Amino acid sequence: MDIIIKNGRVIDPGNQIDDILDVAIKDGKIFDVGRKLKLDTQSTYDATGLIVTPGLIDAHVHCYQYATPLGINPDDACLSRGVTTIIDAGSSGATTFLGLRKFIIDQSKTRVRCLLHIAMHGLAAAGCAGAAPGGESDTLAILDENACVECVEANRDVIVGVKVRLQSSVCDKGRLEEEAYRRALSAAKRCGLPLMVHHCDSAVPTQTTSPGKLGCPKDLQAGDIYTHTYHGYESTILDSKTKTIHSDVIDARSRGVLFDCGHGAGAFNWTVAEMATKQNFWPDLLGSDLHTQNQEGPAYDLPMIMTKFLYLGMPLNEIIKSVTSSPARAYRLNSIGSLSKGNDADVSILRIDDCDVSIEDCIGQTRHVKKRIVPVAVWRGGKEHPVVIAGFGSKPVTTKISRGNLERALIKD
Repeated sequence: MDIIIKNGRVIDPGNQIDDILDVAIKDGKIFDVGRKLKLDTQSTYDATGLIVTPGLIDAHVHCYQYATPLGINPDDACLSRGVTTIIDAGSSGATTFLGLRKFIIDQSKTRVRCLLHIAMHGLAAAGCAGAAPGGESDTLAILDENACVECVEANRDVIVGVKVRLQSSVCDKGRLEEEAYRRALSAAKRCGLPLMVHHCDSAVPTQTTSPGKLGCPKDLQAGDIYTHTYHGYESTILDSKTKTIHSDVIDARSRGVLFDCGHGAGAFNWTVAEMATKQNFWPDLLGSDLHTQNQEGPAYDLPMIMTKFLYLGMPLNEIIKSVTSSPARAYRLNSIGSLSKGNDADVSILRIDDCDVSIEDCIGQTRHVKKRIVPVAVWRGGKEHPVVIAGFGSKPVTTKISRGNLERALIKD
């Protein structure tokens, strides 16, 4: 054996395991998981009192560093926080994807897979990050369905889905939202891959009233992903008057549409999350939507998103599931997401610390948190990498964004 991780609480939802066990790694693969394994090994790691999980998977990140305004470094912001795999959520499109592949996917120690944006340039323009008016879908000429499909077909080893943003400000003030949505739905269907939809401040309704009008999530299919689930702006999942979840949202979940946290810099609202989870509407995926404008607050990293849902009362095993087996299944990542024998040896070790801190959402509201999930150690393909724990305290630009978000929010404390 290369290493045995001993005496940890192994939580592996994909294999329905929650027990004190050892994990043996050999040649970059999971060799065995069992009680008090007696195997010759080069080294051991004592995980007594710690939580051992399959390598964490962040279902929603932006990591096209330097080529897009939002791109973070995946090794610094993700692997060092215990996250072994990330899904870049549409930073590149058909004409910019090869740069993402060459300079990020192929160069990173973190495993990077991606969703291809229906817009050919992805999120390369400044307006896509709020630095200037407009956005990536302001003209139909850039929404080339055939180019999207061709790029996916040529790169199926790393492209795992399609992405579209439904937000009036990035679709020519809403004029092109329906057509962008229609083309993204068609491209994903042609490729047989999931579509992730950013749905926020959108002219496409969350709850449809006209039979012939496209709705989101009404027109999503099983396996598609609705992200930014807990924002409180126009097109929130809640009826702003009754504070109950829209029936189209409940129906979508019942037919297999997946719901992603997609925290980001603007899409997590404590009030909405509390109202929704009290109605038992928990996320399927805990994507952080980590990028340059939130990595120093209010998102910080994936363990912080997990901490927020621990505070909300989400069972620990469900939290672990939402960052391991569920995203692996959603994106068809067959060699990770569980500690099954022969899988890639991606392993994360976590600890739940006592704390006494106020943690902010994306509109400046805070909640007082007493327990925090932090990374302790991580192995990617059997190789250990150093980890760090995020600090607290949003930077000034984040505080400014929060103030603007508060003004837009329909639902808040």
